[in-house]
Amino acid sequence: MTLVRRTSPFGDFLTIRHTMDRLLDDGFVRPRVWGVAPGAMTGLPVDIHSGPDALVVDAALPGIRPEDVEISVEDRTLTIRAESRTERKDTAGETVVNEIRRGSVRRTIRLPEGLEADKATATFENGVLHLSFPRAEAVKPRQIQITPTIDGHAANETPVESGASQEA
Repeated sequence: MTLVRRTSPFGDFLTIRHTMDRLLDDGFVRPRVWGVAPGAMTGLPVDIHSGPDALVVDAALPGIRPEDVEISVEDRTLTIRAESRTERKDTAGETVVNEIRRGSVRRTIRLPEGLEADKATATFENGVLHLSFPRAEAVKPRQIQITPTIDGHAANETPVESGASQEA
């Protein structure tokens, strides 16, 4: 008895789809950066949150020590520089995958007006740099209380009756 193996008519389409997925993923989602030195880090992802009391910047710096990070603010421009000093270990054989970034990274962010940069705080925990820039009191949002009125007078005032004497 001879076994006949039928190939799936969709097999070729799946292979083409897999190839297109790889092409689009490698070429567009994670494009290569031209003009960057080999081994240089090519990005510093940040999260920026604006609240009523402060502007908070969180920067992901995995594998970087706090002493290798430099933070400066000049003319409302925040600059974060970091360098990974991890040495690559040369091992015998061929490198199959090399995705760990090494080298230096820099990010510049324009800060809004009304922040007190001289009162900023910075912490570093688990590879995340956390910067907090307090807002100046003059630019913090203020809430204005509404005083209800009754017959043209504020509710907390007692109306002055005509003919009644007023003493000071």
